[in-house]
Amino acid sequence: MDQREQHRSISGDETSAAAAPLLVIGGGAAGLMAAGQAALAGVRVRVLEKMRRPGCKLRITGKGRCNLTNVAPLNDFLAHFGPTGPFLRQAFHRFFTRELLDFLTELGLATITERGGRVFPATGKAPEVVAVMEQWLHRCGVDITTDARVEQLYIDQNRITGVGCNGRRVPCSALILATGGASYPLTGSTGDGYQLAGEAGHHIIPIRPALVPIITAGTQAARMEGLQLRNILVRLFIDGKKKAEAFGELGFTNFGLNGPVILTLSGRMVEALRLTSEVSLLLDLKPALDEKKLDARLMRDFEQRRLEPMHSVLRGLLPKEMVPVALEAARIGADRQAGTIRREERKGLGHWLKNFRLQVVGHRPLDEAIVTAGGVDIREVDPRTMESRLVEGLFFAGEVLDLQADTGGYNLQAAFSTGWLAGRSAAAQACPDREE
Repeated sequence: MDQREQHRSISGDETSAAAAPLLVIGGGAAGLMAAGQAALAGVRVRVLEKMRRPGCKLRITGKGRCNLTNVAPLNDFLAHFGPTGPFLRQAFHRFFTRELLDFLTELGLATITERGGRVFPATGKAPEVVAVMEQWLHRCGVDITTDARVEQLYIDQNRITGVGCNGRRVPCSALILATGGASYPLTGSTGDGYQLAGEAGHHIIPIRPALVPIITAGTQAARMEGLQLRNILVRLFIDGKKKAEAFGELGFTNFGLNGPVILTLSGRMVEALRLTSEVSLLLDLKPALDEKKLDARLMRDFEQRRLEPMHSVLRGLLPKEMVPVALEAARIGADRQAGTIRREERKGLGHWLKNFRLQVVGHRPLDEAIVTAGGVDIREVDPRTMESRLVEGLFFAGEVLDLQADTGGYNLQAAFSTGWLAGRSAAAQACPDREE
């Protein structure tokens, strides 16, 4: 059967006839995992997904390859979440990388571990992750209802009793809110869950983009548009003080910088810009060489190729797109013979290679961010169960929570882990005796 034929829509009086003790709002990574785990516990589960098919964002994540998780040890893993990391310890204790990989293997999805501990489907195709999870949910008896937009939550005496969906009331005994964030809105992540949680009384940490490309001043980045660099050390300065550094890949765009190392630092940059701080990046283009060794390299090159023009000599050190920018910054003519370069000019060029400064003046919008920072305040959620501390029977999972990490598979693991825990916990709250 075509997977899409297994999905149906709410219409007529179907809502009351098909009521399930447990509802899951959102058919992304967290929601699908939660639904399946609850169904395995013997509870009747219904997923309400507002898009025409589930897993829309999951199908395109990781540039279509789906960075599922990371094999980093637990403490290192948690550190990538910053101050919110400890909240996830309980979920990761129950369902972490090893459990996720075993789970996917049982579903028939082979995985491969790449540089940096990042884990991907062996085929490199994100839609296959969604496909095996949909098949699993079908075997578990989960009802996936698509084109189902939830407009409100029904709460009676501080307990969840149902939702308003497509203008109709759908009763439930427990509810998992797994609506995702507000990035990639075309996939359905439009921030609906924040409004629903807020109306239920939860405090929402102001949302902002995380893992997002940044905008730099001037035209230097634009002049190198399309250039991708590897093994670059990037140091982040806020109000003149070094605050962080990261090593890896980056790319130049017509507006600024992108790439894994930039995304890793972007959360701090976004927050600093929000506070109107001065933000700059220093790129060390030759991190394997200290300034003394780099200067010796330049001296040797300039001597050995003393009659050649500088734009040719520097091609031994830099990509061609970067040569004009470097020479301009060092105030050296492109046609100058290498043998004519004075000591102070050589030193200046070496300093630039180790400290290429770009001022950060902004960031791309939320709909271009990989994940959303902010969301439901985790202080109002029980980390042992993912249940709301304010409303009985209301659970949370995934990006709707104020949890965000660096790029590298950490965020998706958090979605799967919180989904697993929310599903298991909510199953205990749901009431199978109410089934038709």
